[in-house]
Amino acid sequence: MSYHFGSTFIPPWWLRNPHGQTLWQNVLRRCPLPATRAERLELPDGDFVDLHWTLRDSGPIVVVLHGLQGSLRSIYARGLLRALDEHGWRAVFMHFRGCSGAPNRLPRFYHAGDTGDLNVLIDTLRAREPGTPLAAVGFSLGGNVLLKWLGEQGERAPLACAAAVSVPFDLSDAAARFERGFSRFYQWHLLRCLRRSIREKFNRGTASLFGDLARLRTMREYDDKITAPLHGFAGADDYYAKSSSRQYLRHIRTPTLIVHALDDPFMTERAVPRPNELSDSITFELSRHGGHVGFVTGGYPWRPQYWLEQRVPDYLASMLG
Repeated sequence: MSYHFGSTFIPPWWLRNPHGQTLWQNVLRRCPLPATRAERLELPDGDFVDLHWTLRDSGPIVVVLHGLQGSLRSIYARGLLRALDEHGWRAVFMHFRGCSGAPNRLPRFYHAGDTGDLNVLIDTLRAREPGTPLAAVGFSLGGNVLLKWLGEQGERAPLACAAAVSVPFDLSDAAARFERGFSRFYQWHLLRCLRRSIREKFNRGTASLFGDLARLRTMREYDDKITAPLHGFAGADDYYAKSSSRQYLRHIRTPTLIVHALDDPFMTERAVPRPNELSDSITFELSRHGGHVGFVTGGYPWRPQYWLEQRVPDYLASMLG
């Protein structure tokens, strides 16, 4: 397959490695948390999600969705919230269930194909302010949720525009990629976080519920033994098949920017969707380099620039006016 590299992102001479791009912000960037106010959104099934709003009183609303085990502490989220605020928009950051630091009430958590909570949030915002333009941005797992929801909604989606970054379009491919090379480090880190969340949520009886969590050494094993049964899937393969966003892309009718790097260490090149899988509403910007939610540039390492915090707001501004 040949690829169309439509991105303006150019990696700097000092940071072309995909793992360097992926890890730079998390290891070296200091990005203060912008001022926010908290809101707890009650869900129809009796659970809740925690929201954090930037402090502007008016303007378009941009929903921000984080990646696997992300939160408001995630550096990429803080950077984008600050950039959205500087553009004069209101940003609302939605924690997926159990990710805000407060365990959610029900046994279930969240997963890459769970679009129900996002739908409740969008419906709530539309009911509160029917005339306010809405947009959404999703990173990684949150991007998969957003694209799947947009595909499910089709022409009914009440968003002016959307953007998704470093999306695992094919969840089975991503699970296999985590078992190769240096990507096993990311798998080790994510599994450690997921095991800790499980232990904190089910502070008793985890052994009887799930067996020995330490024996779950791969993302596929975790999804097969925990994600799938908690959320009604027959197993990891059933979860991946039904939750991957790739199959929904042709149904998206909302103007949507997708930013992806071919060297993303969370998936292989095979996961990149082909042009005939994209609807006419999608602007797909593929770069050779950029890592996973990286896209760091700048002339010198002591003066890095975070390209996503310019590109994503620029796209939203072109649609929101």
